[in-house]
Amino acid sequence: MTRISIEIQTADGVSKATIHGDAAGGAPGVILYMDAFGPRPALWAMADRLAVNGYAVLVPDLFYRFGPYGPFDAKTAFSDERKRAELMGMIGGTTQEMTRRDTAFFLAALEDAGARAGFGAVGYCMGGGRALNAAAAYPDRIVAAASMHGGHLAGEAHDSPHRHAATIRARVYVGSAGVDQSFPPEQSARLAEALRAAEVDHILENYIGMRHGWCVPDHGVFDPVGAERHWKRLLTFFGETLRAGAGA
Repeated sequence: MTRISIEIQTADGVSKATIHGDAAGGAPGVILYMDAFGPRPALWAMADRLAVNGYAVLVPDLFYRFGPYGPFDAKTAFSDERKRAELMGMIGGTTQEMTRRDTAFFLAALEDAGARAGFGAVGYCMGGGRALNAAAAYPDRIVAAASMHGGHLAGEAHDSPHRHAATIRARVYVGSAGVDQSFPPEQSARLAEALRAAEVDHILENYIGMRHGWCVPDHGVFDPVGAERHWKRLLTFFGETLRAGAGA
């Protein structure tokens, strides 16, 4: 599988990123928004799997403003007081608005590499809300957005994704963990109401028995059966939205 490393100049600095798949061949472009532990082999392997299925996948570093960091072990980072503090500082210091601005440069990077427009976005953990907000910010460019175990999708913050549902034109898929303190049932209901009121074509699916982080193979709560279910849903979702009518 082709994987190249690039640097993306944004308004605030340089984000290192990888592109997976044959972008030059005009494959549909997808941004994979990272979880809290940053770009690493586990996420690159997930991007490779998307790429094998016919997509050009960009995995950007959302924490680039902090300079070199990590690597973080997804199984132990939050149990280490120092690493937890470092991670929480970077999560809190990388706002939704920053990622929204950065996404214009991420989309341009995919286009420059040759990926086909009508883009997709998928995010895990902290990346889930960013995928939805990207769809809201770039409604003419992002046609499919998926969040997997995304947190705070309908919280009290001004930049909570549910507050921007009115500008989403993409199809939306949200897969939530069965029990997830970062996305409790009341938030799920609030998000569903916002998407329905905005007439967004969407699916919210509750993965009973799964815990926050179940999709990502280096997480301590990784569940292989649940992860395969997520892959089936995600590939079907992108197949219907990004590849339909493209001869795929």
